[in-house]
Amino acid sequence: FRAPLPPEEREKPGLLTPISADLLAHARLEVIGRMAYSSNATFLVRCREDQPEGSARELLAVYKPAAGERPLWDFPGDSLHLREVAAYELSRWLGWDLVPVTIRRDGGELGPGSLQAFVDHDPEQHYFTLLEDHRQTFRRLAFFDILTNNADRKSGHCLLDRAGRVWAIDHGLTFHVEPKLRTVIWDFARQPFPGPERKAAARLHASLSNPASEISSIMRSLLTEAEAAALSRRASEMSMGGVFPQPDSSWAFPWPLV
Repeated sequence: FRAPLPPEEREKPGLLTPISADLLAHARLEVIGRMAYSSNATFLVRCREDQPEGSARELLAVYKPAAGERPLWDFPGDSLHLREVAAYELSRWLGWDLVPVTIRRDGGELGPGSLQAFVDHDPEQHYFTLLEDHRQTFRRLAFFDILTNNADRKSGHCLLDRAGRVWAIDHGLTFHVEPKLRTVIWDFARQPFPGPERKAAARLHASLSNPASEISSIMRSLLTEAEAAALSRRASEMSMGGVFPQPDSSWAFPWPLV
């Protein structure tokens, strides 16, 4: 489902506002249709909340029910939607806001799953077309993908919204305990990790080491103990320096690329 939406169906609140999160969590869901080309069951839905004066608040969202997840040999079952939420929560906590608001919702039509604010985007734009004008954003996203151990960063998972902002979506294959990085973002290979991102990784490691911290509690509610510990180790290692890796085999590239 890539066609631009007509004005009446475009999201009203912003993607990172309290209104967005509130609508995702509490509004009535109406399934509009299934998203094409998705390996797992993925639906475009309308979140609608009627107001006392007769008006309504609406937001389009992407619903990924756990029941629609295709079994994988290397990722635990019924966990991909939780990884979607974990990626958003980590991006939010770091203050990077790379991922649209994403929540875990139990009351969907097809059962528990993730619900993410839909990005009204230009379907002709993706990583390969956007890199030249958004290098700083993509350098940070490359760092984020190493941190989250993203095994599926396709070019089409990078969206340009109508305001000219880049968003990253589709984080179901993240946070594995074993190295799984598969991405199209290799343009920063051999360049040193940026200082601000290294400092953020150090802050993350310190907070994950404290069981009472907000991010530690969130990650352990969405990931296994081993996965949360692996995230903490990656954050520690990346905070001490290093360079962006380079692909060492054809496996390092997702397919299809876009």
